[in-house]
Amino acid sequence: MELLNLLIILFIGGAAAWVGEHFSKGLSRWISLLFIAVAAVSLLEMLSNIPAPTFLKDPITKDPTTWLIHGRADWIPRFGISFELALDGLSLLLVVLTLFLGAVSVIASWDEIDKHQGFFQANIMWTLTGVIGVFIALDLILFFLFWEVMLVPMYLLIAIWGHEDKAKAAMKFFIFTQVSGLLMLLAMITLAIFVKDANGYWSFSYFDLLDNNLTSSLATFIMLGFFIGFTVKLPGFPFHTWLPDAHTQAPTAGSVILAGILLKTGAYGLIRFTVPLFPEASIAFAPIAILLGASGVVYGAILAFGQTDFKRLVAYSSVSHMGFVLLGVFAWNALAIQGAVMQLVAHGLSTAALFMIAGALQHRLHTRDLQKMGGLWQSMPRMGALAMFFIAASLGLPGMGNFIAEFLVLAGLFQVYPWLAVVSSAGLITGAIYSLKLIQESFQGAPDDTLTPPDFSALAMSAMIAMLIGLIVLGIFPQLVLDISQPVINALTSEITL
Repeated sequence: MELLNLLIILFIGGAAAWVGEHFSKGLSRWISLLFIAVAAVSLLEMLSNIPAPTFLKDPITKDPTTWLIHGRADWIPRFGISFELALDGLSLLLVVLTLFLGAVSVIASWDEIDKHQGFFQANIMWTLTGVIGVFIALDLILFFLFWEVMLVPMYLLIAIWGHEDKAKAAMKFFIFTQVSGLLMLLAMITLAIFVKDANGYWSFSYFDLLDNNLTSSLATFIMLGFFIGFTVKLPGFPFHTWLPDAHTQAPTAGSVILAGILLKTGAYGLIRFTVPLFPEASIAFAPIAILLGASGVVYGAILAFGQTDFKRLVAYSSVSHMGFVLLGVFAWNALAIQGAVMQLVAHGLSTAALFMIAGALQHRLHTRDLQKMGGLWQSMPRMGALAMFFIAASLGLPGMGNFIAEFLVLAGLFQVYPWLAVVSSAGLITGAIYSLKLIQESFQGAPDDTLTPPDFSALAMSAMIAMLIGLIVLGIFPQLVLDISQPVINALTSEITL
């Protein structure tokens, strides 16, 4: 159970950060970075023990021995519940993204959080623990446990360290995700009951549930439970309404984790569970899902254009960009799914950076209102240049990872639903408009001589430059990501045809 080490390291790191606050102010931040680094080294050590052919060979979805890493131990054998963890190329990309943006979130909170720093860092680390658990758990009950674990510390991050309307935003976030999560749990239990009746034994293992032979109507009912649970977290239209409030009120580190990592758990669930477990029901539902995705792309972009709050504008842009993921998943061809996976990584970097800029501005100016900004480039040239880059990346400028992602999704979607691909491309045009509005109203224009906020520190610049390099590398050398996820996607699309 090598993968268990990652979870233990991060969980202990959270406890250590909480205790570290009592010894020295600021020590908890260094403890968090240290344990994230230790977790990354542990992951690299695990990967170094995997023979190269295993990375290149397409895994068999239903055969855990063909995955990169797999481990299973009985937990509650009476009901077929096990402690089953596994890693393939898809989950590997998302685990790496989680560790990287976890470090970025710690840096983002460096000068912002003064109250209860240790407990703040503990909640960051425990959120990372839950998220990585989601990406590697293949027993559905264990998966649901980690799904719930990541919600509680995120709720606390918003409710304790959020901004003026934090209590309402935190409660709305928790209610939406908890209700949808319970619906998903009901679907999991229902699936296990019917598989038990067919096979004669209890099991919540992903591999045992793939061949479930459910009737068409029952499969559709259970699939919708999974779909709603994951789409709320994505978030997809029309289940997105919790996101703008949560982002607006969350501290900077909370927004970085929420946009860069937590939203990706919903997309991962759609790719890993919803379609593979219910292929025939997904075939029937695909036109509706793609219509929702296209609506989200356009709707999110239009609402983003209408915002005057920096963070709400970026939040609605996330609704638009994550709509491309829904399009890619239910187009279900190799091109579209590759685009969806690339979007998870590229959007994680670009939007996390924009929220870090938004948080830095709010911390310095005590406002998120674009109408009270303007001309900030003169006093903050480093932040202005970085904002220009990440806004350009977010709108899909060629040469950056976001362009590769959205192009692949639209190209794959065009093969199956050409008119919806044309409609979805309208989101790119609107995206350019609201992106230009964002940079113009915040950093361009006549400077206000009464505003002389400090620029990014060297530590913040290091995090921003790392994300900048990542997006350029994804745009110029996309095969670095595509080669890792390609074996998994080949296996899924060859074994499951929509």
